[in-house]
Amino acid sequence: MGNYRLRGRNALITGGARGLGLELARLLVDGGAHVALVSRHPDELERALAELRERAPDVRLLAVPCDLTDGEAVDRMLERVQRELGPVDVLINNAGIIQVGPLDAMRLEDFEQAMKVHYFAPLRTMLGLRTGMRARGGGRVVNVSSIGGLVSVPHLLPYSASKFALVGLSEGMRSELAADGILVTTVTPGLMRTGSPRQAQIKGDHQKEYAWFAISDSLPGISMSSQRAARKIVDALERGQPTLILGVPAKLAALAHGLAPNLVGRALTLVNRLLPRSDDATLRKGHQSESRWVPSVLTRLTQRAELRNNERMA
Repeated sequence: MGNYRLRGRNALITGGARGLGLELARLLVDGGAHVALVSRHPDELERALAELRERAPDVRLLAVPCDLTDGEAVDRMLERVQRELGPVDVLINNAGIIQVGPLDAMRLEDFEQAMKVHYFAPLRTMLGLRTGMRARGGGRVVNVSSIGGLVSVPHLLPYSASKFALVGLSEGMRSELAADGILVTTVTPGLMRTGSPRQAQIKGDHQKEYAWFAISDSLPGISMSSQRAARKIVDALERGQPTLILGVPAKLAALAHGLAPNLVGRALTLVNRLLPRSDDATLRKGHQSESRWVPSVLTRLTQRAELRNNERMA
């Protein structure tokens, strides 16, 4: 397969204005790629665009606001990117949402929203770009799923279920498109310090749910830095690697689930009993669910990532 040179390529990154998407955009522009960023939030897009212009003044950059849960809006976004940036050589489906809370607090709409973002939006972008990639002899696609798409984690059920769907879609697309030179990489990260917990949708006992989620996301040894994760993803993209599991805990979880799924299932049932219980379906963002535990010394690394990755202003 060899290495895929990024210089001069046109790349599209969904969820590219902050977090892991912004880290990936930095590496792509450093490699000489022209990049289109897609996000729901125009203000975040403008901040990200300003940083990337200063970082790589010689590459072409485009920011496109788009609600990925709206299929027609996705189609219009793809048309605009190809009209203004050029034919897309690299597609990174990175956009995501995460709903934290027990099943009793979730509603059908939570599952539908997760599927629209994590499954139908990547499906639509891949279908929308495959003809052009095929005509040019190939391309690269990266679908960012989660270890939650291999091992379903308690209190993250809409997220995990939709990420499972993305893994199946992505691996199937790899088989279908490889003959056309379009190589699809399925990425399943464990916890990453992207700074994103403050954007999470929290339900149930809001302060306790946010505390366990944000602290887990910040602890070294359990979570991976977003810079390291992005470097590994770009390396896998260049090599056309079929799958990438990020982080030792994620690799161990996937291995354990493959070798002893019943044992892992029992362990996760015990974990669920330790998590807070509530049927409060009120939705609050992470930053609206803070307590004496978050922010604290336990979440210092995530707080640094928030500032680095456009998750909050200084």
